[in-house]
Formats: sequence, structure tokens, C-alpha cells
Amino acid sequence: MNRRNFFNGAALTAVAAASVNRVALAALPEPVLMTGADTAPPLVPSSGRPYNPVVTLNGWTLPWRMNNGVKEFHLVAEPVVREMAPGFKAHMWGYNGQSPGPTIEVVEGDRVRVFVTNRLPEHTSVHWHGQRLPNGMDGVSGLTQPSIGVGKTFVYEFVARRPGTFMYHPHADEMTQMAMGMMGFWVTHPKARHPLIDEVDRDFVFLLSAYDIDPGTMTPKIMTMTDFNLWTWNSRIFPGIDTFNVRQGDKVRMRIGNLTMTNHPMHLHGHEFKVTGGDGGPWPLAARWPEVTTDVGVGQMRQLEFVADEEGDWAFHCHKSHHTMNAMGHAIPTTIGVDHRGLVGKLQKAMPDYMVMGERGMADMGAMEMPIPENTAPMMTGTGPYGGVEMGGMFSVLKVRKDQKPGDYKDPGWFRQPPGTRAFEWTGALPDPARMKPSAATPAPAGPQTEVQIRKPTGHAGH
Repeated sequence: MNRRNFFNGAALTAVAAASVNRVALAALPEPVLMTGADTAPPLVPSSGRPYNPVVTLNGWTLPWRMNNGVKEFHLVAEPVVREMAPGFKAHMWGYNGQSPGPTIEVVEGDRVRVFVTNRLPEHTSVHWHGQRLPNGMDGVSGLTQPSIGVGKTFVYEFVARRPGTFMYHPHADEMTQMAMGMMGFWVTHPKARHPLIDEVDRDFVFLLSAYDIDPGTMTPKIMTMTDFNLWTWNSRIFPGIDTFNVRQGDKVRMRIGNLTMTNHPMHLHGHEFKVTGGDGGPWPLAARWPEVTTDVGVGQMRQLEFVADEEGDWAFHCHKSHHTMNAMGHAIPTTIGVDHRGLVGKLQKAMPDYMVMGERGMADMGAMEMPIPENTAPMMTGTGPYGGVEMGGMFSVLKVRKDQKPGDYKDPGWFRQPPGTRAFEWTGALPDPARMKPSAATPAPAGPQTEVQIRKPTGHAGH
């Protein structure tokens, strides 16, 4: 994390989105940047009211300054280069060096002032998704404010009126700017104990986003509506997504926001969770029940909470199977069961690098070493302790360890299952399968038989 003078000493005019005390705007807070893609540790507040901070998956929290009781932040909208996975980078738009931008954390009742400087090649704005605020601070270009012009700085100021999980994103040329990665997370913590908001040991946040980047290129195609080939958490794809590292017995909260074009059924292995809230606030207790999968719709926020009581490495992913793959080609035909043997030799005379693809399914893709264009993420990748994981996109691992220290977010490595608790290959004799009662059409096969009796109902009573 570093600070940089974006303005080369030149004076900038702070233009308020609504009436704001101009005396308070005499000096802009210095912008803070982050260019790395590692998950930063929680930012413990050193000023303002205390709270239990969140951890942004493969991201960070934006520092602030206190100015006469107002919590001030500085966002810089700008082109960025985002490493989506090791060795694969994309030209995107974001905030403060990253896509998505840094998480903003405040406390219920805080007066918040956000300076937004536009370093993009076109105008922009910032909409504070889910917030209760004055109309002129809502951030819709042309409707509630003039757009933030290139090189201009606007000021948004409002009170964080209710605790919850929120987002920020543009409401100006939204199709382009959000498709290029402009979004960020906002968390408002309760000012006191809340009957519907539990205290947790680990509090993670991340945004769901999707991109269409052709193999060998670096810029998302903004006109794509449905055929995305990269499904991301905080603009990262597996195996570039960090793991969720927790201590056994920790109460864990995961805050998830969806800014893609479709819904995402989020599925956690080995545990049950409850959905405790959304961008409308915490849910009443009667609306919560155990789940292992919950759907996060477009534009929605969801909070999942559970006790990490089962030790191990547990998969956590979107349950749409194509959302756990990278760099997909939508026009590739299905060739399962097609015998390529007579064709491969002929094709290799013209194309020496030709390789058989898909005749036994797609799992071979994870182990293939065929050449791919530079700056392209393999479609199925990732390696675990027992071989290829064969995943991509929206996939990570919840790592639960009994010896993980409180507050320690480091990766503990792979889990070693106790003896007798891992699936294994059976090499003994297999019993003959049970078969249905033979008939004239299906005579009895050789070997021992199993009689199956079927009773059909004679009426509707007792169904």
C-alpha cells in the first residue's frame, strides 16, 4: 500500500454533489493505492468509533482521516491492471489501483465524506448501492447530479444511517464502466450490540463479477450480455482466489455482492449456514434456516453465517458448473465418444501441435500442456494434495484448523485427514448386482437371483 500525488502539485477544484461546507474541503485527503492482489489483513480502526473489521478477499480496506468529527475517504477512479490469476492480467477500470476498489468501513451514525477524483478517459459518478441518503448524494449522472468530468473531483457527504452490507459502483455509462470492473464494497458496522447482528470471529467480503476476455488479450469485451468466459470473486479466478482460513469453532460471516448478469447459487461443503441479511439490512430470526446453498441474485447482497466446526479443507463455490471454469470457448462441439484415432495423424501433418480434445470428457484439459496464447488462464486448473482440482472461476477453499491461532489469517497448508477418514480404492471382490424378477422379455441371467416384490395400490385411500 502506498500514497501517491496524483495531481503533481496542481490545484484541483472540489465540486460538491450537493451543499457541503466548502471550508471543510480546503485540503483533500491523500489518496492511498494498492496494486497487489493478496488478501490484506483487517484494518483495525485507530480513529473514530471502534468496530470488528472485515477482511476483503484478494483486496483491502481504504484508510480514512477524521476531520472535525467527519470520516473522510478519497476514491480515485482510474484505469488499472488487475492480476486475475498468477501469470494472467487484464486491463480494467477500478479505484485506487485495483478492481474492485477498496472496501469502505464505517460505523452506524458516522458522518462520511468521500472525495471522488476521476482519472478515467470519460465522465463517471458513484452510486452508493443500498444506502439511505439525501437524493443529491445518490450518484446517478444526469438525474441527481452532474457527471464527474475527466480530471474533476466531486464530494459525497451523508450519514451512515443503518448498519449492513452495501456496494458502490458507477451510474454513468454503466454498461462500460461496470463491465470494466468498477465496483467496491461498503460495510456499515452497528454502533452498539444489535439484536439481529451477531458478533463474529471472521468477517469476509467479496463481490461477484464476470468478464469476457478473449484468450491472448487483456481487455474485457463490454458488449457481452451472457456469454462470459471468466467468472470471478473480486476480479480473481481460481486458482488465483485466496482461501478462507479460520480456526475451528470460529463464528464466520461471508458477505457476498453480485454485480454480474446472472444469479449465483453459492454452495459450501461440510457445513450448514444461515442467510442473516442482505442489502436491505439484517433479516428477522424467523426468516433464517439452515442451508448449504443459497442463490445470490443480480444486484443483491447476502450475508452467510455459520460456525466452522468441521476441521478440513472444504470447497466453496458457485454451483453453476460453467462458473467454475476459465477461458471457455462456447462454440466447441461435444466430441465425447468420437474416435479420433484415424483423424489425429492426418491433422498433425498439417498442424503438428494438434491434440485430441474432449473424446473422454473435459477432465484431460486440466493436465494437458498444449500451447495456449500468452496471458491466458487455463480452463481447468488448480492442484490439491491428491492431484488436479479441475476447477476455475468462482471456486475457493474454506480451511478450518483447530490449531489456527485467533486472528491468524495465514494459509495453514493442506489438511491431513486422520487415518481411516479418507475415501480409498477398493481392491476386494465385488458382489453381484441385485436384479429385477425375470420375465419372458427379460430372462434371468446366470448367477444368484434376488426376488423383488411390488405391491400396486388398488385405490386412492391412504396415499
